[in-house]
Amino acid sequence: MGIHLLPFLGVAAVVIVAPGPDTAVVTKNGLLHGRRLGLATAFGVNCGLLVWTVATASGLAALVRASEVAFTVLKFVGAAYLIWLGIQALRARRTATAAPGGAGGGATRPISAGRGFRQGLASNLSNPKIALMFTSLLPQFVSPGTPVLRPFLVLGGVFVAMTLLWLCGYAVVAARAARLLQRPRVARAIDGVTGVVLIGFGLRLATERR
Repeated sequence: MGIHLLPFLGVAAVVIVAPGPDTAVVTKNGLLHGRRLGLATAFGVNCGLLVWTVATASGLAALVRASEVAFTVLKFVGAAYLIWLGIQALRARRTATAAPGGAGGGATRPISAGRGFRQGLASNLSNPKIALMFTSLLPQFVSPGTPVLRPFLVLGGVFVAMTLLWLCGYAVVAARAARLLQRPRVARAIDGVTGVVLIGFGLRLATERR
């Protein structure tokens, strides 16, 4: 099939473990809402990666890379979404602080697994840097002259599987840590930190160039 799989596995592992917006969203939901929400968010992220895989294999992702307008629009949509999630976390912290006795019974209101899934999906699909990464990364591991459809789908599928394992592990660890951090003051601190981190990722995405 003309795929250089072993080198790809090494590079993909480095890319996947590097902290980014998707990891921040999964961590936030795992810490604040538990394992079920963290895992749902991780599955949403990976569904987004599946979409990017198919888009890359079919050539659609290359259009995002080539079009300055498409890239810029998607970039600002993604940045705005991350900033909105960060503001929501900061608002939850303020609400918990203003509650009687300074405790809100957990600092944040529970959300559904479907909402967590949609947050992960939106975070991934609204990040044009994924299109840049896939269109730059995948061709390096396919032999010249080889039709790219099947190799791109295989490499993208491997990347998705690796990411799923990593983010699910992240979600489980975050959920276990959350059990140790149930005190209202600590929960409010988590809200504040995750809110600032998400806003920071959003601002960075908005100001990044291709």
